[in-house]
Amino acid sequence: MTRLPQELEESQHEFGSKLVVIMVGLPARGKSYLVKKLQRYLTWLQYDTKLLAWENWANERLEVKWRPMDRIGLNRTGVQQARTATSFVFNVGNRRRIASKGDNRNGTSHSHAFFDPKNKAAKEIRDELALESLEELIAWLKQGGRVGIHVLFIESICTDPVVLAHNLTMKLSSPDYKDMDERQAREDFRKRLENYERAYQTLGEDDEEDGIQYCKLINVGKKVIAYNIQGYLAGQCIFYLMNFNLSPRCIWLTRHGESVDNIVGKIGGDAPLSARGRRYGDCLSRFIKHQRQENEKSRRVEADAGMAISPHRERTVAVWTSMLTRTKETVERFDPKEYDIKHIRFLNEIYAGICEGLSYTQIEKEYPEEFEARRVSKLFYRYPGMGGESYLDVIQRLNPLIIELERMTSDVLIVTHRVVLRILLGYLMDIDRSKMPEMDVHLHTLYCVEPKPHGTVVKTYRWDEGLDWFVEAPVDK
Repeated sequence: MTRLPQELEESQHEFGSKLVVIMVGLPARGKSYLVKKLQRYLTWLQYDTKLLAWENWANERLEVKWRPMDRIGLNRTGVQQARTATSFVFNVGNRRRIASKGDNRNGTSHSHAFFDPKNKAAKEIRDELALESLEELIAWLKQGGRVGIHVLFIESICTDPVVLAHNLTMKLSSPDYKDMDERQAREDFRKRLENYERAYQTLGEDDEEDGIQYCKLINVGKKVIAYNIQGYLAGQCIFYLMNFNLSPRCIWLTRHGESVDNIVGKIGGDAPLSARGRRYGDCLSRFIKHQRQENEKSRRVEADAGMAISPHRERTVAVWTSMLTRTKETVERFDPKEYDIKHIRFLNEIYAGICEGLSYTQIEKEYPEEFEARRVSKLFYRYPGMGGESYLDVIQRLNPLIIELERMTSDVLIVTHRVVLRILLGYLMDIDRSKMPEMDVHLHTLYCVEPKPHGTVVKTYRWDEGLDWFVEAPVDK
């Protein structure tokens, strides 16, 4: 990962630093989930990141059908074919999935034999792929000059039987086992895990003697062991991973109701709501109450069926707004006895400096150079004048709020403003930073984001004034 140096303030020590994060752990411990979340967070903070995963290699470079296994576990011709391409391989299982499309006549493409530490042919292939991956990694890290490269090992350990059972169920629905009988799949995975456990060594004192930096996450962050963590970036990674959880929850996001300044096209300011905006706030309170009741019912059913990772308990829904009048007025109909309502300065709209209270037409007329500079690079543009902000400034002030979102286990409704909503959705939906400032986030639109083990589910609801209710609509990206 490298930081964008031309626009972001960095200390001399951090400037140009690069970090390699290596995930380790037994199967079904959430390594892929963790590293994808971490990449999303660092990308949102405007670091350049690259995920070295087999999916990328397969999609971009695989031109041969590689048959990895025969009756004894492997077909050695696969080794020769593998030498013809450079690969991103940190997950050999993914290579096997793609390769199995070439030839599966013996029904062994999912065999646990590939992971047997005594299988020398398999070990040779894994070692070869690891070296190829390392070469590609080093080539990418060399981009941008000669800099120091630091390595952070993150080990995911899980001993919680509930989480392990849930992870196993998710694993059996993966491409590895999609065409296999469930009983056969469970037996194969059990043997595969036994093969790993015979050879696997956890991080510990032997590694400390070599001076490496590592972090051990135990039972989804309930216990964290960190050793020799050096540098700002590695510290940010550890802090982030210490604060996430797997509890089912909904994150609701919306802009405030229509304000009197929205009607005339002015930006910034602290205008009150229009009559239409107040009607939106009234409907919002009724809809969230309805959704809260429906969510509690479905979660109770999941818990009773043993499908939930954590036990069900009824939770207070948090409501967060900015400090500005139009967001506070939007939630006036929410009962503070039922909701934990907080007004947070971090959620204030981007401050437009000397352009506060103007329309874009006025800005184009009075400050044509500023108008053009913003049009060319909205992400990096900072409004002139005392306190003027850029998108990057807003990202930095929202960082603590993102950590809190990852930490909390209850549902939350966030009522904020256009730029802030774009940035929050950019993180939650993993939107490319070049597209995030151009996202359409209309007034009177409500987003529901549900973090899931294999990604994020997003639903969009629009307020229908005639029905005075919310109607689900396609997600805008």
